[in-house]
Amino acid sequence: MNIKQVAEMFDLTVDTIRYYERVGVIPPIERDKNGYRVFKKRDLNWVFLAKSLRNAGLSIESLIEFAALSQLEDDKRLAQKDILKDQLKELNEKITEMVQVRDLLEYKIETYDDHIAKFRNGNLTDDEIEELWKMKHIKKEK
Repeated sequence: MNIKQVAEMFDLTVDTIRYYERVGVIPPIERDKNGYRVFKKRDLNWVFLAKSLRNAGLSIESLIEFAALSQLEDDKRLAQKDILKDQLKELNEKITEMVQVRDLLEYKIETYDDHIAKFRNGNLTDDEIEELWKMKHIKKEK
């Protein structure tokens, strides 16, 4: 598979894939006799993993470290797993936070009309409104 096909397959630009290879986000890609990249399944996995981890917020530096570790001996490669564990933990924290924000938005949408009506009728003042940060279903759980 050539670089253009890979770019289309993963919805990346050719320049992004070249950059990932140049800086070490993905291991070097084998070249044919004319110098063109020839992507194999292993390379496709690397491109997919790099794209996925970038989308999840992993830094370029961490991806470079992750790829570099893959080039080392077995014992030293185990550090890759730590990078993945750290990223999973961070992603789970983000997901928890996103769910809480979604719940807050759902609550605000559900109660919006009633809330505005109470303000307009004078049944609610700025000092009488609910304290969103104290609401159990919205409050950040630790």
